[in-house]
Amino acid sequence: MTSENTIKNQLPDAISARVRSAKLSEGVATLVMDATGLARPQAEALEADLRGALEGAEGVSEVRVAMMADKVKRPIIAVGSGKGGVGKSTLTANLAVSLARAGYKVGVVDADIYGPSQPTLLDPSGQKPKARDKQLIAVDSEFGVKLLSTGHMIEPGKAIAWRGPMTGGALTQMMEADWGDTELLLIDLPPGTGDIQLTMIQKFKPDGAVVVSTPQDLSLIDAARAMDLFRQAHVPIIGLVENMAGYMCPHCGEISDPFGTGGAQAAAGQLEETFLGRIPLAMEIRVSSDTGQPLAAGDTPQGQAFAGIARKVSDWLKAKGSHG
Repeated sequence: MTSENTIKNQLPDAISARVRSAKLSEGVATLVMDATGLARPQAEALEADLRGALEGAEGVSEVRVAMMADKVKRPIIAVGSGKGGVGKSTLTANLAVSLARAGYKVGVVDADIYGPSQPTLLDPSGQKPKARDKQLIAVDSEFGVKLLSTGHMIEPGKAIAWRGPMTGGALTQMMEADWGDTELLLIDLPPGTGDIQLTMIQKFKPDGAVVVSTPQDLSLIDAARAMDLFRQAHVPIIGLVENMAGYMCPHCGEISDPFGTGGAQAAAGQLEETFLGRIPLAMEIRVSSDTGQPLAAGDTPQGQAFAGIARKVSDWLKAKGSHG
């Protein structure tokens, strides 16, 4: 019987399955353990259980453990728009919550460096991220979504006066943070096609992109530019979302279309891209966003609109093989 089998036979099956190699020599048990996919607390607990199982075992006087982890490739979905004010951040937050409710372990990177809004949308308690060995640790929101934003790092109301290289550094810090067992990252990009978008595409190459527009012509023109940037970078476009599509009067129930209707769906057809769905112009969405209570966390009609888009994104991920 090899020394590796001698050691593994003294371990519970759950721990033994994580052993990459084991050696017993002159009473010293040396093990290399597979910590791939484990958050730091889970890896520490695994090591503690291992030591507890071996210390004092027959023939073992000392236990040495090395924890190794293969780099986890998390799918990255960029959420972008050609212009500001189209509800991109609100969509990102609610899409993340909907995907979390569907069983995904989701993280959100607020890459809108100069106009961070995800702390308001997902983390109204105003947590501050901690760091370990100069690596940021993502904040846990109450909706099962992890989050990092420059909004966590500055005082409310303070301007972020950073030049391009500093914004790229902030994005890199957030992307390379400790995301624990997160298996999918959504990136809330700033509007337009500037430095942050280029840094994201060049350094972290998203697996796919969702583009947000309102129905009006000007917004659609800008959305087409955003899609063109993703195409040039060979980032697959998951689809186009039409936001602020239709307003129901709370008094008479009449539907009006202050921004037009159907423009994004028509544009998706013309551009041969998938149309993911519409989000209504609704007071409930505005109020829930301002109070950090995303409607996707419940089962309201507006929440279901976000859930419908999340299902299509989930189908895209499964077809791509990014989630079982």
